[in-house]
Parts: sequence; structure tokens; C-alpha cells
Amino acid sequence: MPYLVIINLIVFAGLMILLFRLKRPDTPLSRQILAGLIAGILFGFALQLLYAGDRDTIAGTLEWTNVIGSAYVNLLRMIIMPLVLVMMIAAVVRMRDLAALGRIGGAVIGILVGTTMIAALVGIFVTNAFGLTAEGLTEGARELERAEALTQRYEGMAGLGLSDMLVRFIPSNIFYDLTGARPTSIIAVVIFGILFGIAALGVMRDSPERGEAIVGFVETAQEIVMKLVHMIMALTPYGILALITKVVAGSDAADILNLLTFIVASYLAIAIMFGVHAGLLTLTGTNVVDYFRKVWPVLTFAFTSRSSAATIPLNVETQVEALGVRPPVANLSATFGATIGQNGCAGIYPAMLAVMIAPTMGVDPMGLSFIAGLVAIVAISSFGIAGVGGGATFAALVVLPAMGFPVTVAALLISIEPLIDMARTALNVNGAMTAGVITNRMLGETVEGEGVPQTG
Repeated sequence: MPYLVIINLIVFAGLMILLFRLKRPDTPLSRQILAGLIAGILFGFALQLLYAGDRDTIAGTLEWTNVIGSAYVNLLRMIIMPLVLVMMIAAVVRMRDLAALGRIGGAVIGILVGTTMIAALVGIFVTNAFGLTAEGLTEGARELERAEALTQRYEGMAGLGLSDMLVRFIPSNIFYDLTGARPTSIIAVVIFGILFGIAALGVMRDSPERGEAIVGFVETAQEIVMKLVHMIMALTPYGILALITKVVAGSDAADILNLLTFIVASYLAIAIMFGVHAGLLTLTGTNVVDYFRKVWPVLTFAFTSRSSAATIPLNVETQVEALGVRPPVANLSATFGATIGQNGCAGIYPAMLAVMIAPTMGVDPMGLSFIAGLVAIVAISSFGIAGVGGGATFAALVVLPAMGFPVTVAALLISIEPLIDMARTALNVNGAMTAGVITNRMLGETVEGEGVPQTG
């Protein structure tokens, strides 16, 4: 191993030791996460500046620092499916009222899809305001290679209609879906968990003595899973240190500068949607400042991990313990929000790409028929978008062909994809939490003894 890489790793280990020493009972997790984020940014920039002409040293360093980041993300992915399954069963068993479950699910999905349609409109108008177009994008070697891969994926999906997508939500082999093998696996596990819970309610009605055993088993399983979640969450500062180091040090500054306008437009659209979320929360009587203070650790992790699904455990915990959202509402909003109605990946991104391509296809990107058709397709395709890094690309593979547009433009933006995807993922997760808080308010359901943030 080159000595420069060894020196870099010693510095990285020192940063981890400093984070560990910061871990005290009086130091909240949010402050530890912020410290890990800042340390990762500074370390990543230091690598960029010191080894600007030595990409091998940077790559060698990231190869080993990424062991921490990848291991942490894998631990989170490990717990996602057990958490979703147990939470869904517990939500049904505790609620006892299937009609209430239907109201909660309907409200959550309605808010998620509705905000995604707004996000698509924001993406359309911001792209037009900046005058972005697909013309002139440089097709480098990496982009062409990615374009070929995307085209192959598109050919495998071209025959899928709306009916096919809906059928894919239904699990045919729950053990297969528990591995997360399909983009719609989370939704499939949610459906199985709800059906399992309904069946458990039937047994409880038929045999009250077994009902006590069922409730005890479900509560015990939930406590075990949540204890495991807390154990993994304690590793968050170290995981974020490694993840953000990779993003900052591994970014190509030249590629970023060449596509700076698209980056600025994307972040502006994302910021506008955060404002929309804040407005909706305000209308329901929520103290927005208090809300964002409490969800900051969740957004920080979503930003660095680029995975809505991996953020589910922290999302649920924050909604229940910090925002006072009832567990059934929090479970449904967090899990549905990881695959349905993602404002950033399924709303803004494919809409921006479609508007960029439209002029090259002889289509007016400000035409009412184009806008209406694009928003409708975005709303439909937002069901089942994978809640992991790359979900935006999957959304583009669905939306662009449905509009009659080529998919290769998604490949032309590969150089800056991670930089934008971080903010998109944070927006996706915030949309899920916003849906949970609003649904909780609408249905008048709060945790006994505590409520969602009050008006200021």
C-alpha cells in the first residue's frame, strides 16, 4: 500500500476517534451527525486539493474509507425489510380497525402523489426558466457506456404498462421480496405485512386467548427490531464521515463546472419543494422551524446515504419520538414514501429531463398538453420507484419512453448524478415525513401524552 494512502487512512482513523470521543450522553445524535458531515467534507476537500494530479492516491484512500461507509449502508439495508414487515404487522394488529388503516393509507398516498405532481410542475418551470436543453451535452466515454446500459434496461421495461406495474406490487414469493430483489420489493413486503396483520386480527377474533399471545409476540418482535435499529443508528456519525468523504473527494470538478447550470437549477427546484412542504405543514398548524430542527438528522443521513429506503428506520423513529406521529401513520408514511411519490427522484428529475429533451423532439415544453401529459405520467410512474441510489434513473426509464423520448440523456448527466441525488433523496424523505405529520393532523391521531409540533 502506498505510504500516502497509509497517511491518509491514519488521518481518517483520527477523525473517527474524535467522533467517538464526542459521543457522550449529553451530546445529541444530531450534533454527532453534523460533526461527521463537516469532518467528511473537510477531509474530502483536503484530498482533492492535496492530490489534484494523483487520482490513484485518492482512489486508494477511498477504497479503504469506503469500507466503513459501505458496511454502514449494508447494515441499514439489512434491517429495512425486517423493520417494514414487523412494523406493518404491528400497525394492523394494534389498530384493530381496518377502516382506519384504509383512511391512513389513502391519506398518505394521496399526499405523496399530490406533492410529486407539484414537484413535476416545479421541475418543468425551473428548467424552462433556466433555458436548459439536451442539445450540446458532451457524450464522453463514461456517458456512452452508461447510455448503452440504460438502453438495455429500457428494452427490458418497454413492454410494461400501468397494469403490469400494479401487478408487480403483489408478492408472488415473499421470501424473494424480503431480499429486496425487485424495485417494488418494499411495497410487496408492506402488502404482505398488512395481509398478515389482517389474518392475525381474524385469529384474535376467533380465539381471544390466542389474541393475547399474538399481541405479545408482535410487541416483542417490534421491541427487538427497534433495539437493533438503535444499535445501528449509533454508528451513523462514522458512516456519514465515510460516505461524504467519498462524495466530495470522488467528484470530478471539471464535470461539475461543465454542468453547473443544471446543478443550480436542480437545487433551486429542490429548495422550492422544501418550501412547498413547509407551506403545507404551516397550513396544518405545525411549527416549521421546530419541525426542521427535529428532522435535521434524518435529512442529513438521507443526503449522505442517497437512499430513501435506508433512511426508513431513522425516519420512523423521528416521526414517532420527535414529531409525535402515531406509529401506524409513521410506519405507512416512511415505507410508502420510500417507493411511492418521491418528490425529488420521481417528480423533479424526470420532469426536468423531459423538458430538456422536448425541444430536440420538436415539442413545445411550455405547451399545456405537454405539461398535463407529463405531470400525469409522473404521477402514475411514481408508484414503485426504488428507494435506493439510482431510483431517479429508474423513474426516467419509465417517464421518458412514455413521453416518446429517448432515455440516453440520463446517461449524459452521470458525472454530476451523485451530487444532485443527495439533495433529491433528502427531499424524498422529507416528503414522506411531511405526509406523516399532515396525515396525523388530518385524522386527529397523536401519540398519547404528546403531539406533533405546535404552532409558534
